[in-house]
Amino acid sequence: MNKLIALVALCLAVLAFGQAPDSTTRLNVEDIAFSHAYVAIEGGEVYPFGDLVDAVDNAFYGGLDFRYSYWENVDGVVMFHYSYFKPRPSTVPYDGVHQAMGKLGLDWHFPLIRPVVVGGGFACNWTRADLDDGVDKNQIYMLPGGTLTDNETEFGWYARLNLALWNFENYRIGFNVMWEELWTLPKRSEMLYVGLYVERKLW
Repeated sequence: MNKLIALVALCLAVLAFGQAPDSTTRLNVEDIAFSHAYVAIEGGEVYPFGDLVDAVDNAFYGGLDFRYSYWENVDGVVMFHYSYFKPRPSTVPYDGVHQAMGKLGLDWHFPLIRPVVVGGGFACNWTRADLDDGVDKNQIYMLPGGTLTDNETEFGWYARLNLALWNFENYRIGFNVMWEELWTLPKRSEMLYVGLYVERKLW
């Protein structure tokens, strides 16, 4: 009997804890959206997967992140990163590839585990080959990778896990792991990003 009473009490406590706020405490989206904003610098390493493993070496990346409150436990995120990939095959006629990465998405905070954040969204990457001195792009355009001499833009999606390591008054230092898939043809390109960031609260 005592176990039954304890179980009922636990259920009532869970229901009371999970009740939606009433009309006097419920916030409108206008009250939350952009009520807080943060800017961060981030740096780390990019690990190619799939066919990219044989195409390019691991590369460092760096850039800026902008995060803003969007809804309860949900943030909007805008990221701009840059990396420089070195090709693995010795026959590739250029020294490396510049890649600028832009991402737009949402982050969701676990209410009961605040440091853990999961997110995802849309990715757009711009790439351009860095030709060796004296190489004419018209002579290599039809070779594998030759179209990179005229810039390429690829679209895709990303998912990430964000873990805050230290929180201060207006600063946060964290760890970011991100998986990215680009819709390249004939096969998709996949990369893993692992990095650290330092974030500053703007308001």
